[in-house]
Amino acid sequence: MKLAAPAVKQAALELGLEVHQPVKVKTGNLHEWLAERRVDVAVVLAYGRILPDAVLAAPRVGCINLHASLLPRYRGAAPINWAIMNGETLSGISLMQMDAGLDTGAVFCVRELPIAATETAGELAERMAQTAAAMVREDLPRVVAGELKATPQAAELATHAPPLEKHDLVVDWSWNATRVANWVRGLSPLPCARTTLEGKTLKLQEARVCQGSCPTGAPGEVVIADKSGLVIACGEGAIELVRGQIEGRKALGAVDLVNGRVLALGARLGT
Repeated sequence: MKLAAPAVKQAALELGLEVHQPVKVKTGNLHEWLAERRVDVAVVLAYGRILPDAVLAAPRVGCINLHASLLPRYRGAAPINWAIMNGETLSGISLMQMDAGLDTGAVFCVRELPIAATETAGELAERMAQTAAAMVREDLPRVVAGELKATPQAAELATHAPPLEKHDLVVDWSWNATRVANWVRGLSPLPCARTTLEGKTLKLQEARVCQGSCPTGAPGEVVIADKSGLVIACGEGAIELVRGQIEGRKALGAVDLVNGRVLALGARLGT
């Protein structure tokens, strides 16, 4: 519960750089602050809001955003989560010129990143952070120097990644096992996929598709609950729950969930 400065501010202060931290961009004096310093370029990362026209126009080269998708796909606030939740196998970073729209600006360059079959949103975000840092070091100077030209996006190919709402976190057990597993890893580690068990929320922190011959059951039914693990039937196939957290208790591995009688054979999730 201690107030802490953002990591970017901490690093800037350690380097002896000037820091300006407006409470609100729309009603503050950020555009004046930028204009006074005759800024060449502003780099925007993980901001999640549309900047006012005055701020966009203040730097000489404008505002440049590093967006965590291959634009025009997955415009919006949660591109990493939705890409994995939708089962995508490829994503990346787009270096783009910001305009008045939501991630609609022209793109200078992209760097692709394959998404591993078991990769979580947190793991992909970490890799994307490293890629974005490399783009700031290597590609951004070329933009400022006028060596990279931006290409307008093909608006007809656009897809969207809206902010995650509470209803987006809930697993539907009528889905096939692959989709359920994608949902779990796309919301891991936060905000976490979830379901219900006897009126309580059960967070699904880690899961994978059950391989081989798995018992069948009604969607959401626990079909294996023993020292070998936890298996839950889906609309097609089944998933193995590796780690979960029932409301009011700490997170536990599958065997501990069974031993602690959180989940038992025949239990129904999502009802």
